Amino acid sequence: MSTTLLLKQRHALIQQQLQADGRVLALDLARQLDVSEDTIRRDLRDMAAAGLCQRVYGGALPLAPDGGSLTQRKQAAPERKERLAQAAVSLVRAGQVLFLDAGSTNLAIAGALPELALTVVTNAPAIAMLLMERPEIELIMAGGRVDRRAGASLGPQALRTVERMHPDLCFLGACGADAGAGVTAFNYDEAEFKRSIAGASKAVVVAVTSDKLGTAAPFGVLATGLLQHLVLEADADAAHAAAFERLGVQVLRARA
Repeated sequence: MSTTLLLKQRHALIQQQLQADGRVLALDLARQLDVSEDTIRRDLRDMAAAGLCQRVYGGALPLAPDGGSLTQRKQAAPERKERLAQAAVSLVRAGQVLFLDAGSTNLAIAGALPELALTVVTNAPAIAMLLMERPEIELIMAGGRVDRRAGASLGPQALRTVERMHPDLCFLGACGADAGAGVTAFNYDEAEFKRSIAGASKAVVVAVTSDKLGTAAPFGVLATGLLQHLVLEADADAAHAAAFERLGVQVLRARA
C-alpha cells in the first residue's frame, strides 16, 4: 500500500472523527493510528491548509462556516437570528451604552432593541442606518474604511473612535465560538478591531447560530474566560453549552 494512500486514509479517518466528535486531539489520534504526534500535526496542518479543519492547541476543530458577504448572511436563517436577538436584548437596560459589532445576527439585535433611552456605538453602516429611525437612541458611528464583505468600518480610524469608549455591553460578532478556542474570526483586521472593543467593554455578549458553535476560524478574538454572556439557539448542543458554563459564562437560550 503506497504512502500516499496511507496519508489519504489517515486524513479520511481524522475527518470522520472530527465530524463525529466535534474535536480531535493529536495525542489521541497518534495512539489510534499508530503514528507519531509529529505525523498527526503535519496531517492537521495539511488539512487546515485545505480548509478541512482549524488547528487549535493540541488538535483541531471543525472550520467555522464562512457565510459569505453581509448581504448573503442576512438572507441565511433570518427567523433563527431574530429569536437569538430577542434573547440577547433581554440583557439591555435603560441608560446603557451599547456597542453593536457588525454581522447579520447583530443587525437582528439592533432591530430588536427595546424602546429605551440608549447610546449605541457601531462600526456597521447597516446597523447605523437601521437605528437612524429611533429618536430615543443616541447613535455614534465608528468611521473609516468600510470592508464590504464584513459590512464594517475597520482600521486605524475606527479603532481610534472606540479606544476611548467603555460600553456597558458589547454585542460582539463571531465567526466561530468554542469553549476551548474562544471567539474567533476569519478576517485579521476585523479580529483586531473586535479585540480592542471587547477589551474596553464592561461585559461582552456573543449570540451565535448553532452551526458556529464548537467551531473555530483562523484569528483569535476573545478567550472564553473574558466572555460574560453567550446566547444560543434553543436546540444548541448541551455539551458545548455546559463547557462554556463551566468557565463562568452565562448561557442564555432563545425560544424554540
